[in-house]
Amino acid sequence: MSVRAVADATLEQSNPILNISVFLAFVAVTLFIVIRASRNNRTAADYYAAGRSFSGPQNGFAIAGDYLSAASFLGICGAIAVNGYDGFLYSIGFLVAWLVALLLVAELMRNTGKFTMADVLSFRLQQRPVRMAAALTTLAVCFFYLLAQMAGAGGLVSLLLGISDRLGQSLIIAVVGVLMIVYVLIGGMKGTTWVQIVKAGLLIAGAVAMTIWVLALNGFSLNILLESAVAASTSDPKDAILGPGLKYGANPWDFLSLALALVLGTAGLPHVLMRFYTVPTAKEARRSVVWAIWLIGVFYLLTLVLGYGAGALVGPETITKAPGGVNSAAPLLALHLGGPVLMGFISAVAFATILAVVAGLTITAAASFAHNIYANVVKRGRGGDDGEADPNGEVRVARRTVIVIGVLAILGGIGAQGQNIAFLVALAFAVAASANLPTILYSLFWKRFTTRGAVWSMYGGLAAAVILIVLSPVFSGKPTSFLPGVDFAIWPLENPGILSIPLGFLLGWLGSVLDRGTEDRRLAAEMEVRSLTGYGAEKAVEH
Repeated sequence: MSVRAVADATLEQSNPILNISVFLAFVAVTLFIVIRASRNNRTAADYYAAGRSFSGPQNGFAIAGDYLSAASFLGICGAIAVNGYDGFLYSIGFLVAWLVALLLVAELMRNTGKFTMADVLSFRLQQRPVRMAAALTTLAVCFFYLLAQMAGAGGLVSLLLGISDRLGQSLIIAVVGVLMIVYVLIGGMKGTTWVQIVKAGLLIAGAVAMTIWVLALNGFSLNILLESAVAASTSDPKDAILGPGLKYGANPWDFLSLALALVLGTAGLPHVLMRFYTVPTAKEARRSVVWAIWLIGVFYLLTLVLGYGAGALVGPETITKAPGGVNSAAPLLALHLGGPVLMGFISAVAFATILAVVAGLTITAAASFAHNIYANVVKRGRGGDDGEADPNGEVRVARRTVIVIGVLAILGGIGAQGQNIAFLVALAFAVAASANLPTILYSLFWKRFTTRGAVWSMYGGLAAAVILIVLSPVFSGKPTSFLPGVDFAIWPLENPGILSIPLGFLLGWLGSVLDRGTEDRRLAAEMEVRSLTGYGAEKAVEH
């Protein structure tokens, strides 16, 4: 069956008018929330950190909303439906990565920083070079992550409207980008947080309802569900979807590289770490961690049933040929279960997922540029605290940066159409683990870490990850590559993590060992006390 035939069949079964009505209703509700939340955006702390006014449970839901992206819902369900066990490895990797981030860096960074990841990294090191490097790595991570979300938005709305041509999907991505810009310009972090809270509740509720429905159709027996998935599988042999190797069996090094990126990448994702600055105290930060762990853990368990359920009830061939490709598995499963009404609701939830995550990514990138490059490098201020950088001017720069990032995200999302968004997110994780994580860990736990080590680590890890991605099959040489018409891929793996992550750690160590400059050991000691105990953290975030 051709892509056009699948699109036509989907359009006949679904109700585009109902779908677009649900979609527009959600946009209207969330815009109302954003406008209400924006009334108190008066200071930089309001715009960047929502005035630190959210409780632990609220922030826990927002963290879940930030972390459970379109890759978690659309990409992983599709990966499990098509690749079975190998697709479920994404769920395992994302969940383990979250635990690593929370236990290793989250609270320590919250106790030390003020608005952004660079506040932590520059606490005991030279401000200007470290902030510049941290801002650039943050922008790079956010850009790769945005590619995945925008590509998912194009595929999702294309499925809703039955659009299969590239021009139509490109127009949809542009509309999503414009909405994202409006959300962030108006609402700032407070509006973004409320959208994430609403989205997390809807996403988990929708996933629970669909999971119960799928299990009910299979006698509440996971064994019967798996047997049905095997019967519908297009793999050879059919039961290959129940074991490892269907996707990564030919090249286990690719899986190892992916696993390293997933497990270590979350701890370097600036938009997730920034969420811990929206609560008033370290105690509330710990409460938000507990809530987030439960919400995220339950959701990733549900993806196993949803993915195999989509494979069994919809079929891998139908999924891969539908508009949006593998990213259409969850909406098509909803269409099979509950018809156009459930499909419209689940698609609206998925769209809410995309909007919430891209808004969080965009405000993080804008804050990083305005707070670090404009306020602390261009204006030579210290976050605006000493009067050299006007906080209002900083927020104005952040708003302009939002527009630039939105345009770049639209163009990148158009180029990324057809890619599995779970895989695209894995590239963002690889960049985060290579460029940010080594510097974060060294700053928190190694007293001899120096400015040279930080700069070498961030620039070296970033360059290695990006260069390997450009030289990989992801970028050229395959029908699904960014540039399918040419082939200059010389790096055989699709994920750079296996080389770029160790290189980032090595460069951080080497730069510090070779640096004969004297770093302030008193600041290192102060940072250690503050990160472990929270002493001085409240004073740091009041400014």
